[in-house]
Amino acid sequence: MGIADDAVEVRAQGWRTLAALHGLIEAELERALAASVGLSVVEYTVLDALNRQDGWHMRMQQLARAAALSASATTRLVTRLEERALLTRILCADDRRGIYTELTAAGRALYERAQPIHDEALERVLADAAEQPELAPMLDALHTVAPAHAR
Repeated sequence: MGIADDAVEVRAQGWRTLAALHGLIEAELERALAASVGLSVVEYTVLDALNRQDGWHMRMQQLARAAALSASATTRLVTRLEERALLTRILCADDRRGIYTELTAAGRALYERAQPIHDEALERVLADAAEQPELAPMLDALHTVAPAHAR
């Protein structure tokens, strides 16, 4: 195994570690949100993205990027959330092809109930992951990057 092969293996191991951490986080968030407020992680992500608009709306493409979904998956998800009266679609006055989404009062209320559950579950799973030797270096790296990003 040459130097280049070692570098590839290091990157692959990093990716496997990141994937394992992501899986743990997503499973815990899914469990906590579903049990407490009846939301999936991706539904929470959409409500969170819309809530961050501070009373404004988002184009469907922006929402798809925020939720890391395809356009068709975003449309299906928005339809489900709209049927639950958690968000609404608005046609763009300037561009008939443009569709915006925004939270309803019920969506904002559910988000406000869900946010502390999400945050507590995230904090809990990250603390648990920090105790696992194979995941601890990844968490150290995340803690190093997060403060620099917040500047």
